[in-house]
Amino acid sequence: MRLLKVATCSLNQWAMDFDCNANLIKESIAKAKEAGASVRLGPELEIPGYGCEDHFLELDTVNHSWECLKDLLLGDWTDGILCSFGMPVIIGQERYNCQVFCLNRKIIMIRPKLCLANDGNYRELRWFTAWKRRDQLVDFQLPLEISQALGQKSVPFGYGFMKFQDTAIAAEVCEELYTSDPPHSELALNGVEVIMNASGSHHQLRKLDYRVHALIGATHTRGGVYMYSNQQGCDGSRLYYDGCACVVVNGDVVAQGSQFSLKDVEVVVAQIDLDVVVSLRGSLSSFQEQASYKTKVPSVEVPYSLCLPFNLKICLSLPLKIKYHTPEEEIAFGPGCWLWDYLRRSGASGFLLPLSGGADSSSVAAIVGCMCQLVVKEIANGDEQVKADAIRIGNYKDGQYPIDSREFAKRIFYTVFMGSENSSEMTKSRAKVLADEIGSWHLDVSIDVVVSAFLSLFQTLTGKRPQYKVDGGSNIENLSLQNIQARIRMVLAFMLASLLPWVHGKPGFYLVLGSSNVDEGLRGYLTKYDCSSADINPIGSISKQDLRAFLRWAAIHLGYPSLKDIEAAPPTAELEPQRSDYSQLDEVDMGMTYEELSVYGRLRKIFRCGPVSMFQNLCYRWGAKLTPSQVAEKVKYFFKYYSINRHKMTVLTPSYHAESYSPEDNRFDLRQFLYNARWPYQFRKIDELVSELDVKDVKDYAANDTMAATSHGVSGMGVAAAGSGNPKAGF
Repeated sequence: MRLLKVATCSLNQWAMDFDCNANLIKESIAKAKEAGASVRLGPELEIPGYGCEDHFLELDTVNHSWECLKDLLLGDWTDGILCSFGMPVIIGQERYNCQVFCLNRKIIMIRPKLCLANDGNYRELRWFTAWKRRDQLVDFQLPLEISQALGQKSVPFGYGFMKFQDTAIAAEVCEELYTSDPPHSELALNGVEVIMNASGSHHQLRKLDYRVHALIGATHTRGGVYMYSNQQGCDGSRLYYDGCACVVVNGDVVAQGSQFSLKDVEVVVAQIDLDVVVSLRGSLSSFQEQASYKTKVPSVEVPYSLCLPFNLKICLSLPLKIKYHTPEEEIAFGPGCWLWDYLRRSGASGFLLPLSGGADSSSVAAIVGCMCQLVVKEIANGDEQVKADAIRIGNYKDGQYPIDSREFAKRIFYTVFMGSENSSEMTKSRAKVLADEIGSWHLDVSIDVVVSAFLSLFQTLTGKRPQYKVDGGSNIENLSLQNIQARIRMVLAFMLASLLPWVHGKPGFYLVLGSSNVDEGLRGYLTKYDCSSADINPIGSISKQDLRAFLRWAAIHLGYPSLKDIEAAPPTAELEPQRSDYSQLDEVDMGMTYEELSVYGRLRKIFRCGPVSMFQNLCYRWGAKLTPSQVAEKVKYFFKYYSINRHKMTVLTPSYHAESYSPEDNRFDLRQFLYNARWPYQFRKIDELVSELDVKDVKDYAANDTMAATSHGVSGMGVAAAGSGNPKAGF
């Protein structure tokens, strides 16, 4: 037996904070060594942090990464353990995203990334070049300062693997796992037994299953050990990296880390018998045949042994049941952990949320409540870093620290109900009850006097005073009156966030939280610079459908029972006067349901549908209940309002990324914001298709009736004439 103990890590790195990142790397190595591991894998670009973006174009970022690597190598951190470190490296004129393999204070080889992530949230081709010379390793001259410090002039650079005395190990970097021709297939045929994947993969609802299945598939049919490491936490952007470091052996997950955690360092260890890899491969005839004529991959000889012999005192890691969170849990824990990282790293001392008592703002409040629960739980589990951050943010004195989530929320969370004459007592009451359940410092404010002052000023300037539509006003007047309320709430929210800590003798400032969901952003059903314009928004790319399911879950599992009533209430902005014969409802205002919006959003982004292909898809999807003309009207209506409101996405509050159909235009959904909202060419094509379908419907109807009439002895001519009076009767 060849027993190999491996350690893979999830690290909460912070882009461009080299001290923080180096310390967390050292802590992970110390934990790996303490566990007896002889291999340690860290996340992609762990030294500078994955989310540096255009900072990668700065030579300082590359130089500081080398300095941190030198510090790691001059100490005893790599003594007796193979370590993989992620950092940018420049060779010649090109900049590469690399894994640097180190052992016993020396660099063994540098492996550049072959396939760069360059879609969705990723722009790696903006900063790096993909390594294309897969047939050879080149000699890389180390920077002079590093060379002198290590006594090592050059190292092998390129695509290859390391041949130790007792096993062969190679790297596969993040995106390469998901390509159509992944390196792990070729490496396995070359005898590589251990693949180390350093990743920077963000959280997205329902995404983990896809990732884990890719890891399992990498070794299921060809054998091998697959180590997966990932960033974890908010490193300074809209993304939350969801960790879940794991080890897979021959298609079985034998070790899995947490997906959502407040820990800065999490090390997952597995003890493996490498002979099971040889045994499986030897039993696969097809593998043997393919290996006999494989393309040879370059290698580096390393005169060192990593494995231990057979020992009954060593327990092997066994297959385990994979842990998946439900989407409701993902909504609670992902944004909750992201908010904690943002709060502790921003210098703020808490959050302020305009709480309307509706589903969206209540979801945000529940997520903050969940964050407080996670903090208290982690402190109880002995996490000293979380404890220190909570003491600082909550302004605790005399050795006190959070032991109750409601008490902690009272220190770091303000909620404000900003009511007007259009607000109902029911929503006001719901906001108050939920705030009490969570423990926030809750305020109840009327904005009517400010609205009235604005209207009086406008009347003084123009001699006119706008009216709501229900009182005889025009659409322009009605919309303006709603916008006034929304924008006043934004101004008031930011003023309160700045001054309330001062009023209560607390240090710092509060971050304003937004609460618009992904469907409203897609449709543009939000006022530009309204109370959803905030510092950050934890639900900005979560659908209304998912949020409602989350509210039902949170009512029970987070202990906030009032959320059940909030979820059951019909969504309304409460910006217009309520009358006995009129009640403002979101879906009526939008002219479409939230369920329809989710369908439009997925077709537009995930399936890359323009108006015409969306119409064609929806004819299949909705054809049983809608005519082509009705489908066409719905598609045109959606694209009209999507187009005229697209400009709102340019100022959308930075939002936690959770949905693959997010319309957020800063990183994820890059499209223009000035459209011809009439879409003349596309809508004309839709009209032509509708006409063709209508004609075909008439012919099919006539043909079907002719066949039916003939079977009853009636002439086709007569039935066709009779049927032509209502050609859509069968639709």
